Amino acid sequence: MTRPANTSGNGMRHDGGGGGGRETDRETDRAAAPDGPAMTSFDEIYDRPDPRDFFRGLGRWQYRTPHHAQDVFRRLTAARRRAAASGPLAVLDVCCSYGINAALLNHDLTLDDLYAHYTSPRAAALTTAELIERDRAFYAARRRPDAVPVIGLDAAAGAIAYACSVGLLDEGFAVNLETEPPGARLLAAVRPVGLITVTGGASFLSPRTFRPLLGAAREEVWVAAFVLRTGSYRTIADGLAPFGLITEKVAEPTYPQRLFTSAAEQRHAVDAVTALGEDPRGKEDAGWFHTAFHLSRPSRDTTAVPLSTFLRDV
Repeated sequence: MTRPANTSGNGMRHDGGGGGGRETDRETDRAAAPDGPAMTSFDEIYDRPDPRDFFRGLGRWQYRTPHHAQDVFRRLTAARRRAAASGPLAVLDVCCSYGINAALLNHDLTLDDLYAHYTSPRAAALTTAELIERDRAFYAARRRPDAVPVIGLDAAAGAIAYACSVGLLDEGFAVNLETEPPGARLLAAVRPVGLITVTGGASFLSPRTFRPLLGAAREEVWVAAFVLRTGSYRTIADGLAPFGLITEKVAEPTYPQRLFTSAAEQRHAVDAVTALGEDPRGKEDAGWFHTAFHLSRPSRDTTAVPLSTFLRDV
């Protein structure tokens, strides 16, 4: 069920194979169906050997979702860590791309820092191998003392390989759970997971992706997702309910995702949001895709810790 909430390195492993498919769209929900041809496609930047094209391409349109998620995910991780009953907690980032959420969760960095890092003339002059070597040192020097293990799941094998190579992911899996079952290594890796995060791709996900992950975890798992307002999260929320998870949606505030690339894209978004009963004024009609935050957790937790606890100053 969905409950609206009215609140203002080392040991890396890349498990390749089985990738591909829209449902594991990376950091921004992209074009094609189901959102329709009016949405701009950024397919060419999602599976490169390194993230330079990603930051150059989306920087032009001021892509911001990981920035909004950074403090929310840190607070959620701290809460889940305190509640962990059977050992160290891990985070699973679904549609993890190049490990951007992991970079922001576990390092003293901002999204703007990453834009500056990957779009600099110095970065442009490097080969991918040289950039990976530089990034290993870059992230190691900024690692937070409260860093947690992060497991990445994405269909993009190149992006997963990069994130593992530079130490952002403790384990990474290039697999499409919408079309194929998880392997034994993925099921073993998610056993310590207490929090699943999503900042892009929810439009192409279904309960098929979440069921095996939740079934394999030994801890209770919370699911935190920033979802474009042009689509409904209800199918996923309904699929999480059999695992005892109640989904709360934050009605306000919403969070700017990126600028529209064209008037046609904006018209499409305004029409889609309106059809879902949402108000585009000051949001989509002001030139931006917006996301809404959803958190799924056991009913007792929704009572004990209000959702607003995790959203202050975001």
